[in-house]
Amino acid sequence: MIDFERFTKYSKPGPRYTSYPTALEFDEAFDKDAYIKELQAQDSATPLSLYFHLPFCRSACYFCGCNVVFTSKEEKKIRYIDYLKKEMEILSKYLDTKREVIQMHFGGGTPTFFTPEQLLEVIRLIQSYFPNFAKDAEISCEIDPRFFTTEHMRSLKEGGFNRISFGVQDFDPKVQEAVHRIQPYEITQGAIDIAREAGIASVNVDLIYGLPYQTFESFQKTLSLARKLDADRFAVFNYAHVPWLKKTMRKIDETTLPSPKTKLEILQYTIDFFEQNGYKMVGMDHFAKPEDELFLAIEKGELHRNFQGYTTKGGADLIGIGLTSIGEGRSHYVQNFKDMRSYEEALDRGELPTERGVKLTQDDLIRKAVIMELMSNFKLNIPRIEKAFGIDFFDYFKEAIDELQAFQDEGLVTISDKEIATDATGAMLIRNISMPFDAYMHKFQGNQKSFSKTV
Repeated sequence: MIDFERFTKYSKPGPRYTSYPTALEFDEAFDKDAYIKELQAQDSATPLSLYFHLPFCRSACYFCGCNVVFTSKEEKKIRYIDYLKKEMEILSKYLDTKREVIQMHFGGGTPTFFTPEQLLEVIRLIQSYFPNFAKDAEISCEIDPRFFTTEHMRSLKEGGFNRISFGVQDFDPKVQEAVHRIQPYEITQGAIDIAREAGIASVNVDLIYGLPYQTFESFQKTLSLARKLDADRFAVFNYAHVPWLKKTMRKIDETTLPSPKTKLEILQYTIDFFEQNGYKMVGMDHFAKPEDELFLAIEKGELHRNFQGYTTKGGADLIGIGLTSIGEGRSHYVQNFKDMRSYEEALDRGELPTERGVKLTQDDLIRKAVIMELMSNFKLNIPRIEKAFGIDFFDYFKEAIDELQAFQDEGLVTISDKEIATDATGAMLIRNISMPFDAYMHKFQGNQKSFSKTV
């Protein structure tokens, strides 16, 4: 039995570590010229991972932390496709677009808010600029089941898509009403049926805990219904309540949010529930069937983490295309403009729409390797880090090890000469356990409006 009341003290602002350094360290000093230098220095033998942001939604889901544009105007979508083409045309001047593509992801917004014909147009544009997709490329799309038809699936299938991720969040009608997303179970089941009938063998379902009016009992019912969907993977995210960043979150009554204690109880139950139903925990918030390559990657030590979450496709240069998209290279992160006007104006000038980014130092690279391995595997191979970077780990990270002592005293972490490893409870606090290795965290001490709560 876990004393959840005791562990609520760990509920404090902290990064999710989809990157290190985090996006708060991105700076406008890293501009389009800095990005061009990075692109031109890339090795043509390194494969590519492509991310396309399709930002439009018809209406707001109050929990959403994504960068979206709300519209019902058809001409906005048509115009956006034209600008995606402009961006790929400019990119092709600095990037060898004939490099092998091993991964592509459509995120949003609601990608299937575009018509099936528009989606196919985008796919064909991409294929004209990036003609060299690997035969086993992972090609995925985020789907809102409320905006998904057989015709959409036909376009995606024609484009080579082989992974579909469905947004659910919660099946409780009261919760759905509170977050402004009414989505009956039957709609979700119907959307998954469409994907399965088209031969999609990898289906993911996203759930969120920590939403308004959620209780331990209500989320049990959501999990029971979700299991009937028989997805290959489930992602169960901790709701990130950041109303100072996302205006729509201000519509949520904070008094209706579950307590840290309840959220920990939900998380523990969720882990037990999926493991009892044939799934294995992968990283911080994913569950996969044992035969899924995401789980198999853990056993091989090949699981990676990026802005799309956990992936088996490591070692690629990530190219972000579209409004607000983020790219990642060996030693940089880069982000496009979040504002549509600025995005379009840059492209009209024939320039990459780069707003900001960061060039990683050697210290950043060392800490990134440590944090990402902890976030992916709940343990760290110390000799491997020492060999890769030529450091004495315990000397280099003396302060971090001292800070981890409190976790070791609680029995949440064990530290030896060879590894740092969490126990099952420590895994639920992996963001907290990774934070001592973050050189930037001191800047945010006492600032409650920096990151979402870890618990």
